[in-house]
Amino acid sequence: MAKFPRRRAKTIAATGVKAPKASRFARFARQPAADGDKPRRRGIYLLPNAFTTAALFCGFYAIVMAMNQKFEHAAWAIFIAMVLDGLDGRIARLTNTQSEFGAQYDSLSDMVSFGAAPALVIYEWSLRGLGKLGWIAAFVYCAGGALRLARFNTNIEVVDKRFFQGLPSPAAAALVAGFILLMDDLQVSGIQLPWVSWAIALFAGLTMVTNVPFYSFKDVNFRKSVPFIAVFLIALAFALVSIDPPKVLFPIFIAYGLSGYLVYFWRMAKGKPVSIIQTDSDPVDPSERR
Repeated sequence: MAKFPRRRAKTIAATGVKAPKASRFARFARQPAADGDKPRRRGIYLLPNAFTTAALFCGFYAIVMAMNQKFEHAAWAIFIAMVLDGLDGRIARLTNTQSEFGAQYDSLSDMVSFGAAPALVIYEWSLRGLGKLGWIAAFVYCAGGALRLARFNTNIEVVDKRFFQGLPSPAAAALVAGFILLMDDLQVSGIQLPWVSWAIALFAGLTMVTNVPFYSFKDVNFRKSVPFIAVFLIALAFALVSIDPPKVLFPIFIAYGLSGYLVYFWRMAKGKPVSIIQTDSDPVDPSERR
């Protein structure tokens, strides 16, 4: 007959308390934080993740449309993904449904919609004829998007929320998609502009991994009152975009893509480099992944 260790039996008999049996699922239980803070939510919330899924679908749809040579549809799908990506985090904060799952899911969706999709779309549209140089430029853009997202996730605690460290991936994707839309509107084939497309892909990809600060607009408070002229300018901007979107959107993103370099070199010339280190003690929202 098998015998159990006597030392354990004595201990239980001496104390009179039976050791609780550990559940097989105990290792998956939520553990309290070491510093006494509330543990981060691990739930999966439907509303914000539905917008993230829609953005992911738009990125996938852009790739499919590029394979079918429907580049206008692909470019618009990237723009729609950009709008949806801007909404999911804000909806999560408004409904108090932030989660670590949502943050990671958003980053993976961004990699497809703003990393792989624009690279494949511009390659199919214009860079295929350049051979190795074409797919190398597309890969530089794709790798830049992946590195940009990974660096943001690791530096989110130390980077000033007023600035992006490098060109944000949605803006880089909008730069590529805006160029394709503008050329399609002007009835110019991508085969006629391979080197321009090559330069734009390299510029967007490399700018995403630089340390140049780009204004993030995250410190804009929409709950405060604004002058009447601000509302009028917003309405005017929407009117201008609706008149001819391809001719308006691309210059806007070109200006934004150059704004970081202009501010950086201007402040360097003044001896006041822009700092992207976090200077305040505001808590970092885990849903802010770009």
